[in-house]
Amino acid sequence: MSDPLRRKTIINDPVHGFITIPNQLIFDLIQHPWLQRLRRIKQLGLTEQVYPGAIHTRFHHALGAMYLMSLALDTLRAKGHYIWEAEYEAALVAILLHDIGHGPFSHALENSLLDNLPHEDISLLMIESLNKEMGGALSLALQIFKGTYHRKFLHQLVASQLDMDRLDYLQRDSFFTGVQEGAINPMRIIKMLDIVDDKLVVVEKGIYSIENFLVARRLMYWQVYMHKVTVSTEQMLLQAIRRAKDLFSSGKPVFATPALKVFLQEQVNKAIFTSHPRYLEAFAQLDDHDIWACIKMWQYENDAILSRLCQMLLSRKLCKVHISDEKIPKSEIKALRKKWAQQWKMSLAEAEYFVTYGKLTNAAYQPTQEGILILTRRGELKDVAQASDLPNIKALTKIVKKYFLCHPKDVSL
Repeated sequence: MSDPLRRKTIINDPVHGFITIPNQLIFDLIQHPWLQRLRRIKQLGLTEQVYPGAIHTRFHHALGAMYLMSLALDTLRAKGHYIWEAEYEAALVAILLHDIGHGPFSHALENSLLDNLPHEDISLLMIESLNKEMGGALSLALQIFKGTYHRKFLHQLVASQLDMDRLDYLQRDSFFTGVQEGAINPMRIIKMLDIVDDKLVVVEKGIYSIENFLVARRLMYWQVYMHKVTVSTEQMLLQAIRRAKDLFSSGKPVFATPALKVFLQEQVNKAIFTSHPRYLEAFAQLDDHDIWACIKMWQYENDAILSRLCQMLLSRKLCKVHISDEKIPKSEIKALRKKWAQQWKMSLAEAEYFVTYGKLTNAAYQPTQEGILILTRRGELKDVAQASDLPNIKALTKIVKKYFLCHPKDVSL
C-alpha cells in the first residue's frame, strides 16, 4: 500500500457523511484531471429538468462508491476473510475509477458521440493509460476491474447485481431527486455480506433489505431514469447532436469546442478510438459544458432545424412523450411527421428530427446472470428470486419493455 498521507484528507459527502482519503495513491488519482473531469458530468444527465435537485455529479458518485467499498471490505475482514492490503487498495481504486469513461450527460449521449463504444470500455482504456502513467501502480486494480483476478468476490463488489456502484447510485439518486421510493439502506446490506466459495453472498436475515433494494431499483427506473421528461430532453439533445453531425458530414460545419469537434466531424467506433491516442485525449476533455456551450451557440445557427431544437431545449419547450406497452404504429409516426412538416414548412426527412420513437427496457434483476445469492441458516445457497417469499421479487426478473413516441407540443418560438 502507498505511504499514508501525513494529514489524511476528509471530504464531507451529503449522503454518506465524512469520507477519508486513505493514502497518497488514491489522493493522486482523485486529483488527476481525468477524475476531476467527473465534477463536470451530471450523474443523471438531463433529469434535473424534472427533478431540479438532481444536479449531483459522477465525481460525487465515484467517491461514494469508494466509501461503500471500504465499508464492505472492513465487514468481510471482520468476518474472518483475509484481504491483503494491496487487494484492499486495489479494490478501492477499481471502484473509484469504474465510471471514469463516462461522457457528457452520462448515459444520454453514450451511443451518439461514439459508435457502439460503451463507457465501460472507455473506462478500461483510461485505467490502462493511468496505469502506464503511474508506473504499474494500478495493475492489480485493473485485474479486479476486468474480473481476471483469482479472488472473484472483489470483482463482484465492483460490478455485479449487488455491487457498490448500485448501492451508492440508488441511495444518492433518491436523495438528490427527492424520490423516497428509491431509498435503500446500503449500510444494512453491507453488514449482511459474506463470502462462500469465493462468491459474494448475503446472509438470510438480510433478505428483506435485498428485496427492498430490488423494488427500489425498479421504481427508480420508471420514476426517474425513464421519466417522460427525461426521455423528452434526451431525445431532443440526441437529435441536436445528430443534426450537427449531419451538417459536418455535408460540408456545413457549425460551432464546436475543439474536443467535441473531433467526434462531430468523424464517425468514431471502437477500432478507430483505440487506433490513435488523440481520440482518448479528446474524449478526456469532454464534459457537459462542451455540450451546453454548443447548444447556446447553435440556437443562433442559420440551420433552422438545429436552431429550433436548441431554442426549445434552452427555453424548456420540451416535446411530448407518449409511452405504450405496444409498438407505435408506423402510420401514427408518419402522420405526426407530416403534420409538423406542414406546420413548420419542412420536408418529411427534416421532420424526423422532431418526431422520434424508440424502446425503453427495465430489468430490475436478472437471475440468468450472476445472481444475488442468499446464504440460508442451513448453510445452503439460493438465488434471491427462489429464497424470497414475496411473489413480486420473482416478477422483477421479467424484462419490461415499453415503447415511446416523442413529438413537439403546439409551441411557437
